[in-house]
Amino acid sequence: MATLAVVLAIPVSAVAGEGAPAPAAPAEAAAPSTEAAAEATLKINILMAREIREDRLPPLSLLDIPPPDDGVAGAKLAIADNNTTGRFLKQEFLLDTLESPQADELVAEISKRVDAGTPYVILDASPGTLLKVADALKDKDALVFNVSAPDEALREEDCRVNVKHTAPSRTMLTDALGQYMAWKQWRNWVLIIGQTPEDKLYADAMRRTAKRFGQKIVAERVFDYDPGSRRADGGYEQVQQQIPGFMQGLPEHDVVVVADEGSLFGDYFPYRTWTARPVIGTAGLFATPWHPAVELWGGTQFQNRFKRLANRNMRPLDYNAWTAVRSVGEAATRTNSADAKTLIAYMRSPEFELAAFKGQKVTYRPWNGQLRQPIFVATDKINVTVSPQQGFLHQVTELDTLGVDRPESKCTAFKN
Repeated sequence: MATLAVVLAIPVSAVAGEGAPAPAAPAEAAAPSTEAAAEATLKINILMAREIREDRLPPLSLLDIPPPDDGVAGAKLAIADNNTTGRFLKQEFLLDTLESPQADELVAEISKRVDAGTPYVILDASPGTLLKVADALKDKDALVFNVSAPDEALREEDCRVNVKHTAPSRTMLTDALGQYMAWKQWRNWVLIIGQTPEDKLYADAMRRTAKRFGQKIVAERVFDYDPGSRRADGGYEQVQQQIPGFMQGLPEHDVVVVADEGSLFGDYFPYRTWTARPVIGTAGLFATPWHPAVELWGGTQFQNRFKRLANRNMRPLDYNAWTAVRSVGEAATRTNSADAKTLIAYMRSPEFELAAFKGQKVTYRPWNGQLRQPIFVATDKINVTVSPQQGFLHQVTELDTLGVDRPESKCTAFKN
């Protein structure tokens, strides 16, 4: 049995005048005062749980290998933000972290932590593990935040009422790209699909987006590749010959759409296609909930605070975890409570909203728990645009033009 790795992160509160000599007081008088202050402070415990997926191949570029604290650093920043306000309301937020490669072991330990008084779980795990965790906690006053899995089924036929999704769904990401393609009038697409199940799901989302926004996929091809030899000497010469040959004979098209969620081959395609065309999808121009070059809406200050904490740039998983932890903090601030049932009810209510450095308040969809949010459309170096694009209207909010809308939803758990 694999050993669970556990780290306890305890926030340090800033106290005015810290380090100054305290006035003399009788020893017996100090103890009751300290105990009274401790009793007045409401503790709110949050768990960041990660499933270590050892079967994943490393990404194509060494620059894309995730840092060890991916996601955790975002949660820590949110804990600090929560405590900034919490100090005035006598609330203290505490973060515990947990990781394991064994799904069943992770589920059992999470359930144990919830029983011990940690009702909020920030979960970075596979779809199957997420469902196991949600089902294990279904009869408890607990809430799971999905910060990494984009799978549509988790928001649709497999939705759970005790799960909120701060990670955007695949259709939200592909719709963000599709709207920009419609604005640019790049209507004819070639779709290149990888070999993994996730690549096929991304391709399905792209097909839906193309149909939704009046685009046309004129051809599809599956890219057959051997990831084992991709870093061999001379590899770029082979790729330089292979990609143009693979792309010959295609109908006239405006863009090449790559479906490669594992970043195993997609970055080979820009500048190597037979016909000079932009590459979009999971490589080239891509959609993301956060980007390290974002400076809009207070983004610079936000990024700088993260860099001081983590000594690196903020990644999408960090942002998703930050949003989840801040959701708990916002609910605690608005309700002035630390009671799990009260906070969870508030986060499910139409009154809940969160400022998230995206130019407008973000909210959760009441029919499936998905966070409504603008999506950045970017390259590796710079943000290009933000979706929803102008002109895509909706009777409730333009944010619901991204992803599966309420009339289309197959989620029934929230109706009970």
